[in-house]
Amino acid sequence: MRWAVLLVVLALPAYARAQPADSDLPGMMAALKAAPDPHAATDLEQRIAAAWLDQATPAVRLLLQSGSVALDARSLGEAESDFSAATTLQPSLPDAWSLSALARYHAGDGAGAIRDIAHALMLDPEHFTALETLSYVAEAQSDWRGALDAWQKVLAIDPEIEGGADRLKELRRRALGQST
Repeated sequence: MRWAVLLVVLALPAYARAQPADSDLPGMMAALKAAPDPHAATDLEQRIAAAWLDQATPAVRLLLQSGSVALDARSLGEAESDFSAATTLQPSLPDAWSLSALARYHAGDGAGAIRDIAHALMLDPEHFTALETLSYVAEAQSDWRGALDAWQKVLAIDPEIEGGADRLKELRRRALGQST
């Protein structure tokens, strides 16, 4: 999943990240929809992730960093705790909810992941990483139609996401019995 990209962004000191990208978030989202190839899309995804992180308060940023490190180390309880604290401190931050959902998904808590995704998408309907996690949660529950629907929303926002076409083909096959 894409949380590895977020780990890279979280590991960068604030001064090493691009200029405060949140002021141009709408422009970056529009550019993502028009990205010419997966490489360009990945670059934009990283810049958008940095912009989302720039919206966090310093305390929440530390919690997101700690939770991401714990998630990477598969310390899922610690990750869930850090992300839960982040959502408590800054409930208006979609990325905190999205990361909390990802931790819950990896911990096997599909219902909790879906609740957190709903919060993230209520705050930002174009939060493509939340939609990506939703697709994987639905897939884990053998809800192929739900996984397909969520993935199609990801592709509407990020059409050149790495592996996107292959995943779409597989989800269509499973959900609809189609290969294209």
